[in-house]
Amino acid sequence: MKKAILRKYANLIAESGVNVHKGQEVRITAGLDQPEFVKMVVEECYKSGASKVIVDWSYQPLTKVNVRYRSMKTLATVEKWEEERMAHNLEVLPCRIYLESEDPDGLKGINQKKYSYAIQAVSKVMKPYRDKMENRYQWCIAAVPGEKWAKKLFPELSKKQAIEKLWEKILMASRVTDDPIQAWKDHNAELTEHCRYLTSLGIESLHYESSNGTNFTVGLIPQGRFEGGGETCRQGIFFNPNIPTEECFTSPMRGKAEGIVYATKPLSYQGELIDKFWIRFKEGKAVEWDAQQGKELLTKMITMDEGSAYLGECALVPYDSPINNSGILFYNTLFDENAVCHLAIGHGFNDCIQDFENYSDEECKKMGINDSIIHVDFMIGSPDLNITAKCRDGRTVKIFENGNWAKR
Repeated sequence: MKKAILRKYANLIAESGVNVHKGQEVRITAGLDQPEFVKMVVEECYKSGASKVIVDWSYQPLTKVNVRYRSMKTLATVEKWEEERMAHNLEVLPCRIYLESEDPDGLKGINQKKYSYAIQAVSKVMKPYRDKMENRYQWCIAAVPGEKWAKKLFPELSKKQAIEKLWEKILMASRVTDDPIQAWKDHNAELTEHCRYLTSLGIESLHYESSNGTNFTVGLIPQGRFEGGGETCRQGIFFNPNIPTEECFTSPMRGKAEGIVYATKPLSYQGELIDKFWIRFKEGKAVEWDAQQGKELLTKMITMDEGSAYLGECALVPYDSPINNSGILFYNTLFDENAVCHLAIGHGFNDCIQDFENYSDEECKKMGINDSIIHVDFMIGSPDLNITAKCRDGRTVKIFENGNWAKR
């Protein structure tokens, strides 16, 4: 891929993604797949005024080795220096950039019992810091090609060709055009208009129905709102947390979900795939589920903690979206969740509450925002998905018809 195009992408991540301001620290998490591009992002962050940029490298094979040889106790231990780093992040609120490139099957064969136990134990220690940081800093998730990820998508191509092809698909989905900054301004404006309309309806509940068996109703929070595209943190800085994004989303009312939903795309979770699965909800909680592939992992996900069996997000994405129309199944949630409608189990978003900055975390939870150590999206959009809104004023309004936005 031409360096000039990649430079535009790096600039987009730094300027429109996290929107680095002068004097801010930046922390980047990235795999070992595209070090030259990571270097570009670091440079663009400095050009935007960053005072310090730190890169944390990740490597799936090393994760597997650690889980294999470390004891449960060692895996679950949070060292003092790790807590001190979280305390530092809470104090300075660095911008966070996550560059995804992982192999969707990269942790296949890992001891999921040990791995899940470690995640639970570590998250319990780190969660109080994360809760205090929520909505107070800028963050952005974007992607770069990894060799094994690219070969999974394009097995008929050589390694070099597959990586180049995946670059093309990532840049297309991320709107890296001649002027990506302006393209994102226009895109954000369109998503904002959809969200304003949805919020104005005063929706009490959404009913989903599809010929694949999905028949599901979810209740929304009276004080809730729909969000999409960029958002503004408590510091008053606008940023784009996901590149790409096509969704208008909200956090539903905890305890208000009934019926069954069928996933329409595979889910890559903890480095393994869960496929052809369904979840049944009663009184807001997942009470029954099954999967043709990865049922044990699906069970670990849903039972991770008390809140992981409840919903944290309802997201609306037209089936006729750019990512879905590309014909590519990315096996990566950042892209696949922005291809079609999706739900998420686990943690909800406080900023889906109107004037959330005036409420404490506890007050948001009392309104209905779910709490959990996880937030996992799974895709339910289909070409014949219909979504109907029941409004608080008694109206019934079609939101989606045959997979896409209904005519107003």
